[in-house]
Order: sequence, then structure tokens, then C-alpha cells
Amino acid sequence: QVQLVESGGGLVQAGGSLRLSCAASGRTNSAYAMAWFRQAPGKGREFVAAISGNGGTTPYADSVKARFTISRDNAKNTVYLQMNSLKPEDTAVYYCAATLWGTRNYDKGYDYWGQGTQVTVSS
Repeated sequence: QVQLVESGGGLVQAGGSLRLSCAASGRTNSAYAMAWFRQAPGKGREFVAAISGNGGTTPYADSVKARFTISRDNAKNTVYLQMNSLKPEDTAVYYCAATLWGTRNYDKGYDYWGQGTQVTVSS
């Protein structure tokens, strides 16, 4: 089993930045691909970004390319999402996810999920 705990969410003005963290515990190792998804009120869960075990593959959703950066520190079992130039439409609960089966851009491709952290961007 893998446990994931997100942190770093909050309220920020449009144009600002936040860095989310996802700490993994349990049966974790660098073989797991990790991802960030988000869910806005009344909408389905949306892929944001993913990172392979060695960090060499990092797909992004078009809506966040050039603004968000995903990274990982395997020594700390932590994945990060640096979010810059935030927009009100980025407001959502952000979830961290993990899988052994490579970077996927759909939620059913992930086996483990955190509880989420709220990000609110005011205009």
C-alpha cells in the first residue's frame, strides 16, 4: 500500500504562485509514476501533469503547459507541483496519484490517491 498526503494549497491572487507537495509513504519507491489531477466544483477530475519514476517523462495538460512544473525528489519520497501565473480557472481541489504502470493522463490509470488540497485563485 502507498499513502499520499498533499500540502501547499491555499488562496492566491491571479498571477501568483503556489507550490504543492505530495509526500508518499508505505511501499514507495522510484518505480512509481506520480501525477497531479484536479477537480473544480461541478466538474470531473482533470489530468494536470505526471512524472515518471526517474523524472525523465513529464506530460502536461495543455491548459497548464509553460505555467506548471512537476518534479520529484525520490530521496524524500515527495512530488511537487510548482504553479505560476495562476488563473481563476485553476481553482480546484488538487489530488496526487501514484501507479506502477507509467505516466497516464486519465484517473483510472492510477491506483493510489491522496485526500486533496484546495487551491483557490481570486481575480
